[in-house]
Amino acid sequence: MAMEAQEIETLLRAAFPDAEIQVIDLAGDGDHYKAVVRSAAFVGKSRVAQHQAVYAALQGRMGGALHALALETGPK
Repeated sequence: MAMEAQEIETLLRAAFPDAEIQVIDLAGDGDHYKAVVRSAAFVGKSRVAQHQAVYAALQGRMGGALHALALETGPK
């Protein structure tokens, strides 16, 4: 069961309301995405911590409804 890009963006926007977010469907199949997330919430956090925060925002959908997600994160 694939996820829509808009659903991913909605989940990310709820967790990071100030963020600049871009979600790109890499394969056109609704299973392989790239997300670019820039948020003040990432200031002072390691890249690992930033990615963990993004995965947490996806509320367990990673590896299930969402098969693959390339991440580019950083402070805004």
